[in-house]
Amino acid sequence: VTERFNKFWSEWRSFVVFVVVMLVFRSAIADWNQVPSGSMKPSILPGDRIVVDKLAYDLAVPFTWVRIFRWGEPNRGDVVTFDNPQDERLFVKRVIGVPGDVVELRRNRLFINGDKASYEPLGPDEIAKLPIPDASAHRFFRETVLGDSRVIMVNRRATGTYSTFPPQEIPAGYYLMLGDNRDNSSDSRRIGLITRDRIMGRAHAVAFSVDLDKYYLPRLARFFTDLP
Repeated sequence: VTERFNKFWSEWRSFVVFVVVMLVFRSAIADWNQVPSGSMKPSILPGDRIVVDKLAYDLAVPFTWVRIFRWGEPNRGDVVTFDNPQDERLFVKRVIGVPGDVVELRRNRLFINGDKASYEPLGPDEIAKLPIPDASAHRFFRETVLGDSRVIMVNRRATGTYSTFPPQEIPAGYYLMLGDNRDNSSDSRRIGLITRDRIMGRAHAVAFSVDLDKYYLPRLARFFTDLP
C-alpha cells in the first residue's frame, strides 16, 4: 500500500496540490459563481458568472463560517452572496437594510429611516440598452435613497403580494436583502433577515456570461463588466 501511495503521490502530487490550493482560494479569498435565476435583473442576468471577493469584509477559515479577522461590514447597496438559511443554497442579492435601519416597503416604494426613495423612470433609449428580452412586460426605475442608486424592475402585471411590508428595524448582526427584480425575487421578504455570519462576500463584476435561452451562446458585451 505504501509503495502504491508513493507512486501515486510522485505522479499526481502537483495536481493534488493545485486542486487543494484552488479549493482554499475559492473558499476563503475569491470565488466565481454561476447565476441561475433572474432575481437580480437587470443588474445580473441568468447565465452570468460573477466574481465574488471573499476578503471584502473579513477572513474566514477555509470551508467554515469561522471568521479569523473582520475589517469591514456590508454597506447599503452592496451586492453580496450568502447562504439561504432555509435550504443552504447560495443566493446573490443587494443589501438594503443594515443594523439600526428602519426599512419599509409601500407598493414597491422603499423607505429607509424615514427617507423615501426617489424613482426616476428610465427612458426608451435607456431601456433599449438593457439586455432584457421581455423588457416591455416591466417598468424600470432608477431607485435612489440615502445616496445609493441602482436600476430596479417591476412587473406590470404583478399582484403585489410582496410589494409592501411594514416598518422593520434591523437588529444588530442582521441585514435585509432585496433583489433588483422586485416582483420576482426570493429575498428577505420570504426568507427573513440574513445574519452577518452567512454573508460570504461581495460580488464585484461579471467575469463572463452565456445566454441560457440561446444554446449557451456567449454574451460578449457582458464579459469583464462591473456590477452597479
